Amino acid sequence: MTELLPREAAPTREAARACADAARAHLLSRQHGEGWWKGELETNVTMEAEDLLLRRFLGIDDENVVDETARWIRSRQREDGTWSNFRGGPADLSTTVEAYTALRLAGDPLDAAHLRRAREYILDSGGLEATRVFTRIWLALFGQWSWRELPVLPPEMVLLPGWFPLNVYDWACWARQTVVPLTIVGSARPSRPLGFGVRELRTGVRRRESESLLSWSGVFHGLDAVLHRVERLPVRPLRRRALEKAERWILDRQEADGGWGGIQPPWVYSILALHLRGYPVDHPVIRKALDGLEGFTVRERTPDGWVRRLEACQSPVWDTGLAMTALLDSGTPPDDPALDRATDWLLREEIRSEGDWQVRRPGVPPSGWAFEFANDHYPDTDDTAEVLLALRRVRHPEPARLAATVDRATDWLVAMQSADGGWGAFDADNTRTLCEKLPFCDFGAVIDPPSADVTAHIVELLAARGLAGQAAARRGVRWLLERQEADGSWFGRWGANYVYGTGAVVPALVACGIERSHQAVRAAVNWLAAHQNADGGWGEDLRSYTDRAWAGRGASTPSQTAWALLALLAAGERGDLVRRGVEWLVATQRADGGWDEPQFTGTGFPGDFYINYHLYRVVFPLSALGRYLDTAGSGDRAGPG
Repeated sequence: MTELLPREAAPTREAARACADAARAHLLSRQHGEGWWKGELETNVTMEAEDLLLRRFLGIDDENVVDETARWIRSRQREDGTWSNFRGGPADLSTTVEAYTALRLAGDPLDAAHLRRAREYILDSGGLEATRVFTRIWLALFGQWSWRELPVLPPEMVLLPGWFPLNVYDWACWARQTVVPLTIVGSARPSRPLGFGVRELRTGVRRRESESLLSWSGVFHGLDAVLHRVERLPVRPLRRRALEKAERWILDRQEADGGWGGIQPPWVYSILALHLRGYPVDHPVIRKALDGLEGFTVRERTPDGWVRRLEACQSPVWDTGLAMTALLDSGTPPDDPALDRATDWLLREEIRSEGDWQVRRPGVPPSGWAFEFANDHYPDTDDTAEVLLALRRVRHPEPARLAATVDRATDWLVAMQSADGGWGAFDADNTRTLCEKLPFCDFGAVIDPPSADVTAHIVELLAARGLAGQAAARRGVRWLLERQEADGSWFGRWGANYVYGTGAVVPALVACGIERSHQAVRAAVNWLAAHQNADGGWGEDLRSYTDRAWAGRGASTPSQTAWALLALLAAGERGDLVRRGVEWLVATQRADGGWDEPQFTGTGFPGDFYINYHLYRVVFPLSALGRYLDTAGSGDRAGPG
C-alpha cells in the first residue's frame, strides 16, 4: 500500500504507525488480568461534598475521610473562589454552595480567605435561594432549608399504572431510580444536626415563579401548592401503602455491589430513603451499600497530602468494548490473547435477567450489556452496540457461543427501537415530556428520548452485521438524516457535542450504504473542515450545550480530534484535513504512548453534568490512527466539497 501514497504523505504515515504502535502497547498495558479495561470517570466536586453530607447525616463521620476529601475539594477551587462543573467552564452556583458547605463541615473557618471568596460569589449570584432543587434538598436534611419551600414528590407516584401520565416509568431510568427514594425522603422531611449553619449564604430574596397558569409548568406549580397542604395531613392508608411499595421497589433493585444503577444519585438517595424507613447503618442492606461506595473511591498522594474523590459511575463494559475496537482497528490479530480475555469477560457480563425496560417492551427476551460492573436491571443500547461492534470482529475459541450471544443481543437492540425510528439509551419510547414541567425538574435530563449518537452506533452495528437493508436500519438512517442540523453537524447527547454526534453519525451512514457524495455527508465534512483548529486538531467546549456559538469551538483534544478523523475517514477524506489531524495526534502523544486530556469530553446531563473519561484519550486516537493507516493511499480526496 505504501507505494500508492503520494511522496509527501510517507513521513506522516511512518509517524502515525509509530504513534499507533506506542498507543496500542500503552492500552494493552492497562488491561486488567480478568480481561477488562476501565479508566477513571472524573466529574465535579458535588460527588465528594454530598458524600461528606451523607456521612454526617448517618452519623458515620471519619476524620481521615473528611480530611482527604476536603483536601480534594479545596484543590479544585478556582482563583475566584468558585467551583465549576468541568475544567475551564464557568462557575456553577449550586456546585459552589455544596463545596462551601462541605468545607465548613471539614472545619474550615468562616473567615478563611477561600471561603470568603466563595461566599461573595454565592451572594452575588442569588444565594441559597437561587440554587437547584437537589442542593436545597441536602440543606433541608440538616434544617438549613425549609421542606415547605421544596417541590413535593408524593410517594403515591409509585402506585400509578404504566399508562398513566407521570408514572415512574415516564422518567428516564437514572431519574426514576432517584425520584422513587426521594419520595420517601421528602415524605419523612427529616432534619438532623449539621454542627454549623450556612445562613450567611442567604440573600433574603425569595425565588419567584413566573410560569403562566395557562402552561403546564404553571399548572404544576399550582398543584405543588395544593400538595404542600395535603402533606400536612396525618399519614393515611394510601400513603402508607405507597411508602411500602417504594421501599420494596428500592430493595428489589439493589445490585450485587450494593448500589443502585451503578451511579451516585440513586445510590445515595436510596441509602437515605431506606435509613429513614428504619434501616440502621449496620443493617446488611445499608452496610452493603456503604461498602460498595468504597469501590468508587479514588485515593491519590499529592504534594499537599492524600486526597480522596469519588467516581459518579464506572465504565468497564463501555471502556472494554471501545478498547477492543481500538486494538482491532490498529491491526491487533482477532485471536490475540488480550482480545480472547476481553471477550470471555464480556460474554460473562451479558445481562439475561429482567429489568425496567420490559415495561415498554414486554415479552422481549433479555440481553444486552450495562455500562458498569454490576447493573443487571438496566442494560443500555449504546453499550450493547459498542460491545457487539467489537465482538463480531474477534476470532474466539468458542465461535458458536459467541455467535449465539451476538444474535441474541442484536435481536434485543432491534426490539428496543422507538416508534419514531431512533433509539434511546435505556428505554424504548421514553419520550413523554410532561415530567420535565414539574417544579422538581430544574436539573439534568429526566427523560431518555432517542439521540443521534446512540442511534448511529446501533445503525452502524446493524450494517456491520449485514442488516442495513432491513426495516430497523432503514428507519434508523431516516431518523438520522432528518435530525441533521442546518449547518451539517449532529447533536451529541452523550459526548461533547456536535463533534461527537457528527463523528458517530457519518461512519454509520456510510456503513449503511449512503454514498460519500450524499449531501448530508458532504455537509458534515464541510462543517468539520470549518471547525478544524489552527493546530490541526479539533475541540469543542461543553458550553455548546447551552450556547450554540460554542459549537465545534474549543481547545484541541485527543478524543475530539479522533472523532472528527473517524468521520472524515469514513467520508473518504484523505487530504490536508486528515493529515493535519493525524499530525496533531502524533505531535501531542506522550512518551508512554498515551495523551493528556484535562478537558471533559463526556456528557451525563447536557448543560448540567459532565465527565472526563480517562480512557477516551487513548482508545479513540488509536482507532482513528488505525483506520487512517488502513485507508491511507486509497481513494484520496483533495479536500471537502
